[in-house]
Amino acid sequence: MSSLAAARADNFYYPPEWTPNQGSLNKFHGQHALRERARKLDQGILIIRFEMPYNIWCGGCNSMIAKGVRFNAEKKQVGNYYSTKIWSFTMKAACCKHEIVIQTDPKNCEYLIISGAQKKTEDFDIEDAETFALPADEERGKLADPFYRLEHQEEDLQKKKEAEPVLVRLQRVSDARHSDDYSLNKALRAQLRNQKKRVAEEEAASRKKGIGIRLLPPSEEDAASAAHVKFSSKFDKNRKNKRALINATSIFSGSSGSSMSTSRRMELESKRRKISAAAASSLLAGQFKPSSWSQSAVTSRRHRRT
Repeated sequence: MSSLAAARADNFYYPPEWTPNQGSLNKFHGQHALRERARKLDQGILIIRFEMPYNIWCGGCNSMIAKGVRFNAEKKQVGNYYSTKIWSFTMKAACCKHEIVIQTDPKNCEYLIISGAQKKTEDFDIEDAETFALPADEERGKLADPFYRLEHQEEDLQKKKEAEPVLVRLQRVSDARHSDDYSLNKALRAQLRNQKKRVAEEEAASRKKGIGIRLLPPSEEDAASAAHVKFSSKFDKNRKNKRALINATSIFSGSSGSSMSTSRRMELESKRRKISAAAASSLLAGQFKPSSWSQSAVTSRRHRRT
């Protein structure tokens, strides 16, 4: 928004033909300060924003108009209650453009529907709403009688005596709970400190196991459910084959230059076992298997003879 438009919006723009002796800008333009809201001011009517005080039924289309809905209403004075003015609000419903008239009631401190609508009656249970029952108009009039007021006062005192033990017990519990703030704060801080320590221990145990998340402490239910888990036979077979392969391989890792496949290594291991089995059978048959020392001695004798 430009500066000129902003000045016009705030009524700070004075045209060149305006002079101070002509009065205010509203008087210069020949308009009221309330603009369109005061178009019926000569009839004693002012346009205002009226908010519905309670739920009502529209008299034209029987639709419900909720409490808090706002209308552009014509406000005018229709009477007096002593020195208090009685105001009337005339508006049109948004659902069917039906005219609704509502007046103030200073005597009972409420709003009255004159025409065009009907107040929605809403009944509720006192016990469900957790409220007290207000005395009726007849009972309010009886309270002016001293004897009736005395009798009513005796009933209230009796109800107080019946409910006093419960109230005293609740007050005693509340006083005992909030009597020593230092002890409560100390107990709470100790509880939080133990909780942080337990969480740190669980995280350290999870990191040792190579798990990135914190594990909850073991429970009897988890142990019982884990005991009922049965793995398939294929899993056991694969586990046995892997363990047999690990037992058959050498504990020394092969050199990087002479890498050997697993199948080739298994084949050599089987041949080695066959040779070992043949040597064992020859020993059982009574044959002598020369050792490496005896073979070296025989070769040295042959060289000497030659």
